[in-house]
Amino acid sequence: MSAYVIAEIEVSDSETFEEYRRLVPPTIEAFGGRYVVRGGAIEGREGGWHPKRLVIIEFDDAARAKAWHDSDLYAPARALREASTTTRMVVVEGV
Repeated sequence: MSAYVIAEIEVSDSETFEEYRRLVPPTIEAFGGRYVVRGGAIEGREGGWHPKRLVIIEFDDAARAKAWHDSDLYAPARALREASTTTRMVVVEGV
């Protein structure tokens, strides 16, 4: 069953975050993932939720999503993201 990493990101250091953006795509591809949403315009509709940036990444299953997130390959990029953003992230299984 497909699984999705959904991240709400607020960038506090754009220069460091740009380095993250450069490094992360090959790490996602290495685990069979693909971007579904990467930034783009956001229009709040209900509930008062107004994320500044939203990312959705699809993986074959939750195990692959978690393996990517916890991998040594992603670790350097993850450190950059953690240093340059406030992030809320979940892994959710699809249908």
